[in-house]
Amino acid sequence: MATTRREFLGASAAGLAGLGLVRELLAMKQDSPKLTVGVCDWSIGLRGEPAKAMAWCADAGLDVLQVSPKGADATLSYATKEVQAEYAKAVKLTGVKVCSAGLTVTNGCPLATDERGAAWLTQTVDAAAALGCSATLIAFFGKGALKGKGGLKAAEVDAVVGKLKDAAPHAKAKGVYLGLENTLSAKENLAIIEKVGSEQVVVYYDIANSTGNGYDVPAEIRLLKGRICEFHFKNTKGAFGEAGVPLEPIREAILETRYRGALVMERSFGKDQKAYFRQNAATIRKLFGLPAPKKA
Repeated sequence: MATTRREFLGASAAGLAGLGLVRELLAMKQDSPKLTVGVCDWSIGLRGEPAKAMAWCADAGLDVLQVSPKGADATLSYATKEVQAEYAKAVKLTGVKVCSAGLTVTNGCPLATDERGAAWLTQTVDAAAALGCSATLIAFFGKGALKGKGGLKAAEVDAVVGKLKDAAPHAKAKGVYLGLENTLSAKENLAIIEKVGSEQVVVYYDIANSTGNGYDVPAEIRLLKGRICEFHFKNTKGAFGEAGVPLEPIREAILETRYRGALVMERSFGKDQKAYFRQNAATIRKLFGLPAPKKA
């Protein structure tokens, strides 16, 4: 039966409190003792290209890389042993690590309706574990969006909740989190988490998307304390510090939640992409008092 908006947003305080013990594990991630700075492989045009992407990151002085599959194949590229071996080799050569696995094909092939969706969730969890990270990004944009002009797409939300319920036990066994990145508010995401009923389902938070959608980003980050597996750090226009997303209030909120993990850059502006990401990485490091990279 489809969920009404009233029912969806009516998640009880008691229910959220139960999930509220979603462990501050995500607020103080044991596998990521400090903040790191990285980029998405799709943002540098090297989707599913381990050696090239990690060499690019090393040259740009970045710590980590968010990886994604080349395409919407039945078996995603990052789920194959061959590609995972390429990543392992590139990590050893460059020192750049994989911070998360991004299931991005669900933008065009919605998780709610594509018959391959359940298998893709399992493959992404296994890929993250094999690549040495605990965070994943499950994308809900474009065709896969869970909200439209008329509000929440109740049938799609219900279908996604069902698939997440099925995937959550396997994710828990692997020590991997299913991070939802979408256009929903923090409260709407919390309602999904409560409906799924698993601490493995969390939020992948994009500060620019949320700013663009009119949400109070610092307040949302505080509300989602312990339920954010990773951040996309990008601007709505230009370089950080010039215009767009106000960073200082966001920094304060992140520090208050004691988040430890990757701050992943995504969008770039201007012709010199590497210079842009270097500049933004330097701004992020200065903002959080992080040391300069070994190679810049």
